[in-house]
Amino acid sequence: MSYGLTLYGVQAYGADNESGEETVPTEIDLMKYLPLYYHQVLEMRLIQGQLGEEIGKQAAALEDTLAQYYVHSSTWGLARWEKMMGLASDPSLPNARRRESIIAKMRGAGTTTRVKIIQTAIAFSGGEVNVVEYPAESRFEVVFVGTKGIPPNMAGFIRMLEDIKPAHLAYSLKYTYTVWNQIKALTWNQAKGKTWSELRVYEGV
Repeated sequence: MSYGLTLYGVQAYGADNESGEETVPTEIDLMKYLPLYYHQVLEMRLIQGQLGEEIGKQAAALEDTLAQYYVHSSTWGLARWEKMMGLASDPSLPNARRRESIIAKMRGAGTTTRVKIIQTAIAFSGGEVNVVEYPAESRFEVVFVGTKGIPPNMAGFIRMLEDIKPAHLAYSLKYTYTVWNQIKALTWNQAKGKTWSELRVYEGV
């Protein structure tokens, strides 16, 4: 038996049958779940409208709460992640920077190895990273290969590196910059339109 605009009991609140993806609107139209003869009753439309608004708010709140359980989608829940990871919480920082620190700390948990340092550096730079070890000198070098210039959150990376590396090891950081062959094809007018910082990380056309 069919009621309203859809088959009764089949479509879930907020579901989009055409795309197959479930959405969470802020207000849900409950009238489409009722028989058509109710659609002409003002009182029923008002009641269902109020209920639909409240259900929509609850659904959106639930979706937002579930998002806090995953670092990549967490927003107001980042403080909880930072507390669990033993990190200082600074709400003034962009959420992306805070997520970088949390993910890096998670990757760096346990015994620190070359691979863990690489994974931590990748979490901050977003590009390929290499770590060169010098055992005889009790030091290592972190080389940022996949990103030109200095990655934006280096202060956070250095704090994380100090936290996870063995205390007896020293380290240095090495960045990748543009070489002359990559910019010599630029005309003078093209070059003078760029700052020195832009030329240092120029990728070419």
